Amino acid sequence: MLNCPRLVIAGLKGGSGKTTIALGLVAALKSHKGLRVIPYKKGPDYIDAGWLAHAAGKPCYNLDPFLMPREKALESFVSHFDGDVAVIEGNRGLYDGVDEEGSYSTAEVSKLLKSPVILVIDCTKMTRTAAALVLGCMQLDTQVSIKGVVLNQISGGRHEAVVRKSIEKYCALPVLGAVPRLRSGDLPERHMGLTPYQEHDDTDRAISVVEGMAIKYLDIEGILKVANEAEPLPDKDRAGFKWNADERNVKIGVIRDTAFQFYYPENFEELEKKGALIVEINSLEDDLLPDIHALYIGGGFPETHALALARNVKFKNALRSAIEEGLPVYAECGGLMFLGDALVVNGEKYPMAGVFPLMFEMRTRPQAHGYTVVEVEQQNPFYPVGTIMHGHEFHYSAVLNPPGDDMLPTAFRMRRGNGIGGGVDGLLYKNVFATYTHLHAYGAPDWVEAMVRLAKKFSKTRTSLSA
Repeated sequence: MLNCPRLVIAGLKGGSGKTTIALGLVAALKSHKGLRVIPYKKGPDYIDAGWLAHAAGKPCYNLDPFLMPREKALESFVSHFDGDVAVIEGNRGLYDGVDEEGSYSTAEVSKLLKSPVILVIDCTKMTRTAAALVLGCMQLDTQVSIKGVVLNQISGGRHEAVVRKSIEKYCALPVLGAVPRLRSGDLPERHMGLTPYQEHDDTDRAISVVEGMAIKYLDIEGILKVANEAEPLPDKDRAGFKWNADERNVKIGVIRDTAFQFYYPENFEELEKKGALIVEINSLEDDLLPDIHALYIGGGFPETHALALARNVKFKNALRSAIEEGLPVYAECGGLMFLGDALVVNGEKYPMAGVFPLMFEMRTRPQAHGYTVVEVEQQNPFYPVGTIMHGHEFHYSAVLNPPGDDMLPTAFRMRRGNGIGGGVDGLLYKNVFATYTHLHAYGAPDWVEAMVRLAKKFSKTRTSLSA
């Protein structure tokens, strides 16, 4: 059995302050207590996960029973735990899921991991009712182990006293922190989440601010006591992986810069397990593509770097040339937008890579946001026809000139979600696959196999051409 102190930081709704609490707690446990903190994030999320990873100095792993089988989520948690304590940030409200049963909710993850839960309550304009809300959460599912409460948005000492006494009296739970209403611009929002840490003006100062908040307003010792009381977990899935230099025989490029930054670390790990060497590429500064055998372009915010991407003509020309030679390319969301003809931002048109004859426009409201279910309907280099996969999408861009059926083939039929519109997603051109849908390697193992297989095939093609 594996002894892994852990806790879930959950809220009653999105925007309750759990991200700030979780981030401050991770930073405080690491620097103030000197602990090795392993962060996890429930749900399809890149931005919060990036901040948590930066604060912990460790990768943040996503746990989502919609994106991956439950047994893979548990395996991921156990296999990646190599520290002193794990902090798992939930998403939305504790019981919020895709249906009235709360399927795939933070509560379900807490039960899967047998993890205690600390509930963050936004106490704005509320006193005794907070106890009723906590009590309802405790009684809705008694298998969810709620072990403490953090009060957020407290307006003063009298407010805190009434709420604290109400929760302790009616819920018999400890209040493990009371955070006042803070006026801080250190974590500005971008779209519906925090600004990616890669783009923040002073990331370390921002983390220092929330760390100071945690030290001042949270009961760190009480929270650690809750984490340490978590029961051990089976360690049968704890086997790691090793490789040597000779086994990593294909190079898979990853565009990883401030424009493209949304990647699951598990996706890289799975590629490495299959023998891939990850080569990082900067689309804003590099003139040419390095010697690679496949390319992975993740999501991000190309719209905030549209001018720089438009100006790097040499890089875009090199990319198009490699694609014409057969370079396998897999692009998600922001990567899809980059492969279009142009990106329209605030009425200005910026030329992109020009692989697909599509123009993308940034809108003021989300064009798609949530889980997706895709079915593979057309032959393609990456997925067998008939495969059904769970993913997610979140984008403010829309296609201004949607492709007709005879214009561009698409591989995915959307059983759930929007895709590029018209019920489809997954644009195809030669060995390029571009989609709004984000997939996790634990839920889409065919993706890993295909990336490495296509990379090996392309490497042999290049070898024969240069011979």
